[in-house]
Amino acid sequence: MGVDYYNTLKVDKNAKDEDLKKAYRKLAMKWHPDKNPNNKKEAEAKFKQISEAYEVLSDPQKRAIYDQYGEEGLKGQVPPPETGGPGGATFFSTGDGPATFRFNPRNADDIFAEFFGFSSPFGGMGGGGGGMRGGSRSFGGMFGDDIFSSFGEGRPINTAPRKAPPIENTLPCSLEELYKGTTKKMKISREIVDVSGKTLPVEEILTIDIKPGWKRGTKITFPEKGNEQPNFIPADLVFVIDEKPHSTFTREGNDLVVTKKIPLVEALTGCTVHLTTLDGRTLTIPVNNVIHPNYEEVVAKEGMPLPKDPSKRGNLRIKFDIRFPTRLSAEQKSGIKKLLNS
Repeated sequence: MGVDYYNTLKVDKNAKDEDLKKAYRKLAMKWHPDKNPNNKKEAEAKFKQISEAYEVLSDPQKRAIYDQYGEEGLKGQVPPPETGGPGGATFFSTGDGPATFRFNPRNADDIFAEFFGFSSPFGGMGGGGGGMRGGSRSFGGMFGDDIFSSFGEGRPINTAPRKAPPIENTLPCSLEELYKGTTKKMKISREIVDVSGKTLPVEEILTIDIKPGWKRGTKITFPEKGNEQPNFIPADLVFVIDEKPHSTFTREGNDLVVTKKIPLVEALTGCTVHLTTLDGRTLTIPVNNVIHPNYEEVVAKEGMPLPKDPSKRGNLRIKFDIRFPTRLSAEQKSGIKKLLNS
């Protein structure tokens, strides 16, 4: 299962919300980096683990996915559970595979600040305790060691809406689509909150304009298209361009590369390459040079459009796979020797 979040918080698998709050409150105070200046690196790691465990187990949706699929399920791709999506997650389909759920851990300091209402009770307030006397004991000196009695059962003072991390999904595109540009319509399923505060499932169609020359890794963001939930700002939806394999061409930067098989006689005497481009044109390319195994024929400006200036293009590079004969007769060998030695 990877990381054991229950063991991290020192609670059992039936722990209720109140048990999780008490466990987080105790451990977060113990391992806050500001309280552990002599072993800060270890404390930061434990503080991060504690925060991540609390974030997952305190959210029924994330906890359900974790209980069924483990940490890998949360951070990879799994089928969505039967219940609705969590505030920071969205399930959607691109037509290229099953719906997916992605969890990106939030910043540990943000979780701490929302839980207690300040970023550090040990003097981290704006640097050196915000000018208050007492240095690292600025909060402890005011409230005593058990400062939490002043804040109820861990209810956050800061009630400002928080925003879930972006949700990314791969958007496969063919080389033809990336060469010419295209428009894709994506149907997503999400939840919205009506005026009464009730969540309702809805489906929306998002339009994505693919520009000529876009590369693998290009991101298209739809702000706040994740699930809505009271007191939460919906997550951004991010589609990440990927390139589908092509039967003829491979892409290297802005260049297109193709490999042609030719017999040895054509490698020595010349050949003509016929190609259909990604936009449907026919190219006839004569190659008059002697073609050796590492030879490339470069056709200028027949590659991919440049993303920042589609009027310009990379090159088309033709590589060759030379087929040598498996055997030669004595007469053929003699003839070849005469030709090559002449």
